[in-house]
Amino acid sequence: MSSARADPAGTAASRGRLHTLHPGDVACADRDDRLETLLGSCVAVVLTDPRRTVAAMCHIVYPGGATKGAPEDTAYAGAALDAMFSMLRGRGIDPHQCDAYVYGGGNMFPDRFQASHVGQRNVRRVLDELERMNVRIVGRDVGGNCYRRLAWTVGPAEPRVVAASA
Repeated sequence: MSSARADPAGTAASRGRLHTLHPGDVACADRDDRLETLLGSCVAVVLTDPRRTVAAMCHIVYPGGATKGAPEDTAYAGAALDAMFSMLRGRGIDPHQCDAYVYGGGNMFPDRFQASHVGQRNVRRVLDELERMNVRIVGRDVGGNCYRRLAWTVGPAEPRVVAASA
């Protein structure tokens, strides 16, 4: 899920840990830690305290909930957001006071799905849940027909997203 990275050049990113999120992963990071993921139809949510000293990020695969009776699976939107909230509370951060960034939800098969597609459903579910939880969304880059590479070193700069054609 996450790993430490050595950087002989001594850049800011090397002072912290690298958290590379794969589908279904959730991570909590401190200032100078780096969060990274690659998105297609999946959605990543970043929650950070207003001072940007702590952040949590998830990589959501499915908009709905897990099958009834199945263990909580953070590949699903509800479980991933719950896990992020729990991690932030464990660090003494009130998730409702956090700023949210939402990325991804691309249509990876535009020739097959013009109207409704899983990326669109993922985005709608996440935006609805964050609104229901009264979490302020301060940035988003969603939809379209592209992959996105998301990287952020927890701190004052905004998360960085690079889009590439599908």
